[in-house]
Amino acid sequence: MKAILAIPVVVVIVLLDQITKLVAEATLAATPRPVFGDWFRFALVYNPGAAFGLHLGPYSRWLFMGLTAGALVILGRLYQQTEQHDFRRVLAVALVAAGAVGNVIDRIRSEYGVVDFLDIGFGVHRWPTFNIADIAVSSGAFLLALVLWREERRELAAQAAAGEAATPSPTNSRDLAP
Repeated sequence: MKAILAIPVVVVIVLLDQITKLVAEATLAATPRPVFGDWFRFALVYNPGAAFGLHLGPYSRWLFMGLTAGALVILGRLYQQTEQHDFRRVLAVALVAAGAVGNVIDRIRSEYGVVDFLDIGFGVHRWPTFNIADIAVSSGAFLLALVLWREERRELAAQAAAGEAATPSPTNSRDLAP
């Protein structure tokens, strides 16, 4: 059951991400192209680092590929531990994994780094340029955090309820009367 949701999500996100990146590389020049005025525009940027342009020197590409591989292993374990009916958790893991795969494909195929092309902001106040894979990772990570937080709350509530049931209630003299 989980695979019925996870596999199409991963495939669609990775394909959409890669197609949009190829189109961006083929059609965008160094000059940003306005879509909705200055607020939203297309601008081709190569990011050799990680999120928000974090760059760790000449070995960033290899380091981030290794970190991505590690993250995919952890996501695989989360997926395996996820119950069949937990569609929110499956969706969250699939989104994060799809985004990670989309960006690692860029790192493998080009020494320039990840292709980013979505640019939002006002004037000089811009959010770091991003792509479809980044949207998938961010939204999936947010959803996964929410799902795991709710799971923890349910577990704590269940433990509290089990603790109350196991604790004998105080008796008063009327309860002991024949």
